Amino acid sequence: MSVATAPRIQDTLDRIKAALGDRGYIDAPAAMAPYLGEERGLYRGAALAVARPASTAEVASVVRLCAAARVPIIPQGGNTGLCGGAVPEAERMGVVLSLGRMNRVRAIDPVNYTITVEAGAILAEVQRAAADADRLFPLSLGAEGTCQIGGNLSTNAGGIAVLRYGNMRELTLGLEVVLPDGAVWDGLAGLRKDNTGYDLKQLFIGGEGTLGVITAATLKLFPRPRQLETAFLGLARVEDAMALFVRARTATGDQLTAFELIPRIGLEIAMAHVPGVHDPLGDAQAWYVLMEMSSSQVGTGLRAALEAFLAEMMEAGLVADGTIAASAAQARDLWRIREGMVEAQKHVGAGIKHDVSVPVSSVARFILAASEAVTRRYPGARPIPFGHVGDGNIHFNIAQPIGADPAGFLAEWSAINHIVHDIVAALNGSISAEHGIGLLKRDELPRYKSAVALALMRRIKAALDPDGIMNPGKILAP
Repeated sequence: MSVATAPRIQDTLDRIKAALGDRGYIDAPAAMAPYLGEERGLYRGAALAVARPASTAEVASVVRLCAAARVPIIPQGGNTGLCGGAVPEAERMGVVLSLGRMNRVRAIDPVNYTITVEAGAILAEVQRAAADADRLFPLSLGAEGTCQIGGNLSTNAGGIAVLRYGNMRELTLGLEVVLPDGAVWDGLAGLRKDNTGYDLKQLFIGGEGTLGVITAATLKLFPRPRQLETAFLGLARVEDAMALFVRARTATGDQLTAFELIPRIGLEIAMAHVPGVHDPLGDAQAWYVLMEMSSSQVGTGLRAALEAFLAEMMEAGLVADGTIAASAAQARDLWRIREGMVEAQKHVGAGIKHDVSVPVSSVARFILAASEAVTRRYPGARPIPFGHVGDGNIHFNIAQPIGADPAGFLAEWSAINHIVHDIVAALNGSISAEHGIGLLKRDELPRYKSAVALALMRRIKAALDPDGIMNPGKILAP
């Protein structure tokens, strides 16, 4: 139904524009274009307009107007997601609700170790605000310069420090949410203990905007690290990486902050396509681990402990070679390998990507089984398994065979998904570790989620959003 033939919808749009003013309303096609697609180009939709509210009251006003006319609402943060969760539908056009103007830090409580921020706050800005208060907000991921807290919450983002600090579910103490009828739930209290019924915030964390619009959050802070030690280790087998992880956790306890797995192919493509990336070790190894330890105190002997651990692991045969960063600049160079590997994948042809998790004890088994299964079915395909294996999260990406037709390889997306996801399921894993479901995995979800779980999810959706206007078509198929 077009706006021209729907006076009620046009009246709703006019009311939204009046409520938000010119700065808060976009309907020119060129200006709307950046809000209608996602960065990988897999999905593109259409919308009646883009609403850009500057306050919770304005969000509530927009939602009430859309609810009255049953106009779909598509909440959108920094639009850096990889599953199409923030892309509007083309068939059932609605209003994109962009939270970018709601970017204030409302409060910092250093004693309570909390920060309260609006949903449109950029992750990197939240990190800086915490640092200015001599505290740490530990969520860290590649898109932190542009992604927004609301999106991080809606996808239950993880990142490189989950091993020590947890993902967004663990980092969140309270939320403020505009519900599908326009009512506002204020649950921002920064309490660590509140046993007064259902933990409502958990409905909206990971909900991808399908149950309501997160407008603000109270998040946990931590003591700011005073000492960081970073090591880059070379290993012969992926099984050695997981044995190393177990020993590292035992030896360092809560000082182990990050444990990232990198395959040789990841380092090679990063060196080939990303300036400034080089091999920090003498001889090529099949696998690498980027390991970080941190402490909120200085003079704790952290470096000596890491050196002793590395020597012990080399003597045990788990580590073939390794280096410890001698300065902050060298540590950044080591992390640049991890970041560059992701960037370089854009330059090696078409890629089919998976964000999965399995029990930590099954990580090596999964990587070996999935790599063998994919290359047996598609000779020449290049698996690039990497990621936060300390928490069981593997980004199992597959680059096309060299010289293959990109479109032909991408046509195998569904078949390759099934190969990889079937192995994940057999190991009691999850087909989405930290990126969400969105559109990309929506039709795959019923294959791996139990019928009981899906029925419960649908009942919750129907109870909170009976008209189905909140981010329709995402997570659950219509």
